[in-house]
Amino acid sequence: MSDISSHTWLLLHENFYCLVGAKASLTVRKDSKNYLGAKPILLSPITHLCWKGAWVWFINCLLNWVSQPVLCPNKSVEVLSCCLFLLLSINCGCRENIDVSSSRSIWLDDLQAPAADTFRIDKKPDPANWAYKSLYRGDIARYKRKGESCLGIDAKKQCITWDSSTSKKKQAQSRPERYFTKSNVKMLNTDGILVCNKNPASDPPAFIPVSQVENDDSSDTTEVNPLGIYDPSTTVWLQGKGCKSADNESINTQQTIQEPGINMNSSLMSKVEEYNKKVRENPRDINAWMEFISFQDELMGGPSPYANKGEQESRRKSLKLILEKKLAILERAIESNPSNVDLKLARLKLCTEFWEPPAVIKEWQKLIFLHPNNPEMWKKYLLFCQSQFTTFSVSKINSLYGKCLTTLAAVQDGSMVSHPLLPGTEEAMLAIFIQQCHFLRQAGHSEKAVSLFQALIDFTFFKPDSVKDLPTRGQVEFFEPFWDSGEPRIGEKGARGWKAWMHQQEKGGWVVLKPDDEDDEELDEDQEIKDKTLPKWHIWLDIEHSREARHWLPWRPDKTKKETEEDCEDPERQVLFDDLGPSLIRLSNPKLQHQLLYSFLQFLGVPCTSKLFPSSLYIAMDENNIFDSVLYDDKPLTSVDFPLSGFNSIGHMDMMSRGRHQIGHYKEGEEFIQNVFHVLSQIFTGKEKSNLAICLLQYEIYKVIQCLQAKKKKKLKAQGRKSKKLAKNFLKAPDNRNNLSLWKLYAYLEWLLGNTDDSRKVFDTALCTAGTGGLKSAQLCSLSLLYAQLEVELLESTEGAVMSRAVHILTKLAENGPYEPYSGQVLPMSVLKARKTYEHALQDYLSKAPVSDQDQVKDTDQLVNLVGCYALFQYLTVGIDAAVLIYTQASEKLEVSGSQKCENTGENFGILNFPTALEAVTLLHTNLLRFHMKISVYPLNPLREALTEALKRYPSNQSLWRSYIHVQRKSHSASKARRFFDSVTRSTNSLEPWLFAIQAEQMRKKLTEKVQRADVGEVHCTIPETGLTNRIVALFEHAVQSENGTHCPLLWRMYLNFMASLGKKEKSKGLFYKALQNCPWAKVLYMDAIEYFPDDLQETLDLMTEKELRVRVPMEELDLLLEI
Repeated sequence: MSDISSHTWLLLHENFYCLVGAKASLTVRKDSKNYLGAKPILLSPITHLCWKGAWVWFINCLLNWVSQPVLCPNKSVEVLSCCLFLLLSINCGCRENIDVSSSRSIWLDDLQAPAADTFRIDKKPDPANWAYKSLYRGDIARYKRKGESCLGIDAKKQCITWDSSTSKKKQAQSRPERYFTKSNVKMLNTDGILVCNKNPASDPPAFIPVSQVENDDSSDTTEVNPLGIYDPSTTVWLQGKGCKSADNESINTQQTIQEPGINMNSSLMSKVEEYNKKVRENPRDINAWMEFISFQDELMGGPSPYANKGEQESRRKSLKLILEKKLAILERAIESNPSNVDLKLARLKLCTEFWEPPAVIKEWQKLIFLHPNNPEMWKKYLLFCQSQFTTFSVSKINSLYGKCLTTLAAVQDGSMVSHPLLPGTEEAMLAIFIQQCHFLRQAGHSEKAVSLFQALIDFTFFKPDSVKDLPTRGQVEFFEPFWDSGEPRIGEKGARGWKAWMHQQEKGGWVVLKPDDEDDEELDEDQEIKDKTLPKWHIWLDIEHSREARHWLPWRPDKTKKETEEDCEDPERQVLFDDLGPSLIRLSNPKLQHQLLYSFLQFLGVPCTSKLFPSSLYIAMDENNIFDSVLYDDKPLTSVDFPLSGFNSIGHMDMMSRGRHQIGHYKEGEEFIQNVFHVLSQIFTGKEKSNLAICLLQYEIYKVIQCLQAKKKKKLKAQGRKSKKLAKNFLKAPDNRNNLSLWKLYAYLEWLLGNTDDSRKVFDTALCTAGTGGLKSAQLCSLSLLYAQLEVELLESTEGAVMSRAVHILTKLAENGPYEPYSGQVLPMSVLKARKTYEHALQDYLSKAPVSDQDQVKDTDQLVNLVGCYALFQYLTVGIDAAVLIYTQASEKLEVSGSQKCENTGENFGILNFPTALEAVTLLHTNLLRFHMKISVYPLNPLREALTEALKRYPSNQSLWRSYIHVQRKSHSASKARRFFDSVTRSTNSLEPWLFAIQAEQMRKKLTEKVQRADVGEVHCTIPETGLTNRIVALFEHAVQSENGTHCPLLWRMYLNFMASLGKKEKSKGLFYKALQNCPWAKVLYMDAIEYFPDDLQETLDLMTEKELRVRVPMEELDLLLEI
């Protein structure tokens, strides 16, 4: 458009608005359409403008502008038509206004006083009413209609019908509500009114009368509230029955408010009132407060399985309200009990749902500052800090462990006068120390973990007498010079201990010994890179595993070779005293001292009877061998179940897919274990010394079983020679010649190696030298039971078993006389006498009450062996039903004895031996049933029932769970097993039911896929299972949300391995980072991630370096090794 046309358009625009202003100035209407606002306003008019001249002038301007040659024709038509429409509208409006106002128009400026006819009413109807049924909604004031009538209407003659097309449409479209909708669920959860039939049965009534709900109107209520105008709370107050405090009133008021997702029926309301009354009358009752807090979950109705997104969102909001309500109750409880720790811990647990980690850490620090003598609080604080990925680093957590043990040691010494020593502090300190060692092992710092054990064992068993009376920190100061002196430590060749070093220092120095010739032997080092054609990430994993297995011992300079600390290629292998000094504690209890030794042996991979403390049980579980049952199918009666399966020993960090590739340790590690046993055997005598020998021989048998499982014949032969040599050396010692436990292990070793005749000779020799102890000797019963079980496993059927070698062994045991080797037959009279002897002996032991704890332990072992021998004897001579009857009688008696003991003591730890006996008897029972099903036809239900009853009582027994999932895999239907797993997981906090439930579903999935992949023509799947993958994922999700599963590295490894096996890379990667949020210290998780996501190798290594996890092969070194 040109400048001329633009100018013309501006003139047109201005004059158009002048006309509009003139129209508006002629009159201001007072009607329902007051567009100028609430107050009438008179605009300034253009009085000198004649409308007729305005029309001529305006049209001329318009024609001149349209006739411009530069204007687009199409555009001119649009503008012209638009302007004509506006002019016509203005013209019509002007005529109307002029007609209405006529000659009686007046200006507001000329008005002297208000007059009634200042404004006129526009009686012109609105044309829009022809097209619409009502006024424009913006012109009508907002109002709410009350009722269906109208004010001023005669109800008898007139009526108004409120018609709404939209409401009819909504009613037509609405569907009847289903039973699962929120309103119907609420109606179903309300209590119904009681109905009763007062008429006799002979005369049936026409209807059932509804009983009237009686009002609680007492005489007192009538007196204080004669008019019935007071509410119940005011009436109670007037009666003088008590007034609730403001705080408790607020809590009660909160409970009575109806909130979304909460069904406040009468039964729940009565419980709320009951809890409020309890905490009001007895605010010191901690259990009442905790029950009141847990009761809040009952107020939250369960979510509907058909709930939509809106209902789920409302439920989430309701959950938040419940958490806030719990927090308010906890704060009120803490005000009434400011010194109670459980309430404060529960409050902190709730705060983690609302607050950021730094704020929660500050609250933890305040709590620790107020209660530095509480070891349970320290454990939870350590676990919280250890599992915070954003603030985690190995050095920070390790120093926090040291600070914890130093503080508790000060409390133990009495130097912290402000806080007393709580009972159980010494045991808790040892548990925290062992947890620290496992933390360092899992983070890859094996050298520091081994050094911690070395230092504490030296600090405990080789302490000089001159420093025993000093406080712990004073003893540590004297211990530091010995540690830094370079003298051999526990496990190193030539170690003599701290005490001998102190005596030698007082006499004038230490004598330097000449090194042995064996030190010059080269270690069996293999080439680190065996195949350079493999991917880079695969080579890195191989080298990392190799160095982890070889270099777990701390590096120390060899003075005979004139080495210094600068000669160490990896500085991380050196351990400074500052890393372990704060963690040294004083153990005065002999049982805890022995627990320390056995924990160290278990840490090295030596199987023993030691068990981890419950606080560090699941966070240290990281190995996938929890589901492995050695020789399970081949030898059901003697299948080996070593304790603490599920834990990687030092030097082993195996992958989920590969499994353990190294049996035992390398040469340096095996020598270290031998030296540890050598040093410990010098400080113990008698039974403890023989127990150490048993542990070492069990370790040798364990390596033999591993060779059998891996089918390494060459390794088995070499290991067998070494193990037999060690066993013979033990038996040659004067103290061990009559030790039946060592004889039993040696005979079992020969049996495993395939030397059946040699094993029988060893068994017979041991039984002949045992004397005439008979059924009263626990060791003799155990030896005879193992011998008989091994012989029974050779049988192919129970026909003719009465004359077998096993019956001969068990008969001779009951005769209480000298043992005679098996000659090929058994006298029937001897069998009858033996049965009577077993029966009387069992009744005597079941009715016997132990006097002391030591006697109770002996009787427990004896009872288990006696029941095993008697049941096996009955199985061979009578049948399986007679054997099951023996186990049933013994189990029932042990259950009764255990419950009576529990009622008498009132403490759980006082009856540990009875459940242990019942557990062992159950294992013998199930093993016998499994063997019988192997060699003959027998229903599966008795075995399943025995396992289910035992697992309800012992949900953390891994052996029983292994038997259960192997039994269930033979069943076509999995519904019973799933219901059982669900019931057990709801009733216990143990993690084993979750792990084995997942394993059972994975085994079923593999079986289904195997059948479907069978390449044998047309195959019809006989296992109608669908959705197994989703079921397994759901189990994993529930397990990782449980209290013990959140920080269990093994559970996260299994979950990550399953997701990676499905090929879902993105979800697996997200799961990996989620696992790190809960277990950032577990190095195995990072190594699994490198295997599953090889493209992110550098990123994962950078993350490990940032969190200070041990990386033994930096990428720069790997690049150099590949170039060579």
